[in-house]
Amino acid sequence: MAGLLDLLNSPIGKQVISGVAGQTNQPESKTADVLSMAMPLLLGAMKKNVKSGGADGLMSALNNKHDGSILDNLGGLFQGGVDDSVMNDGAGILGHVFGGKQPQVENALSQKSGLDAGAVSQILKIAAPIVMGYLGRETSQNKVNDSNGMNALLGSMLGGQPQQNQSLITTLLDADGDGSILDDVAGMVIGSNKKKGGLGGLLGGLFGK
Repeated sequence: MAGLLDLLNSPIGKQVISGVAGQTNQPESKTADVLSMAMPLLLGAMKKNVKSGGADGLMSALNNKHDGSILDNLGGLFQGGVDDSVMNDGAGILGHVFGGKQPQVENALSQKSGLDAGAVSQILKIAAPIVMGYLGRETSQNKVNDSNGMNALLGSMLGGQPQQNQSLITTLLDADGDGSILDDVAGMVIGSNKKKGGLGGLLGGLFGK
């Protein structure tokens, strides 16, 4: 089972970082920081949605649109600039996954990474279809066809990290048990000194930094 860590550290991951950095005119190191925080956050939010009854909608989107083919031509995706249709697709995914909390998430990632929220927003719009494509490919390869299977798949993709990081991911997704991961995420990113490790500690090691 390929985890998110495998994707981020793979040649595809390096190509994504380079391509997104070029598209947004941001340093690769900061782009990598944002992606290393945003991609697990996207999957974590999807996992939360699946557990609350959103599995059918997610699987429909994966089957009909996000089958993983975007990963086959990343060079073409970034060559000459990312197409508006991809950016619009990304915006739609973010709106569905994060809802009205999207600006809060972008501001939180902005404060943590040092990039302005506008740049973070652009990075997220490009990353979302790539994450969905990766999830679509894993869904197909693992013959996932129900909410239990999807929940397990998302959990495994968020795994593959040191045990302390896995427990932090669990804490991150719903720090205060109220069912809202986004308030907790923003609080952890901005106030990472208040919670052990915080989001930076959780994901800072993904790129060997």
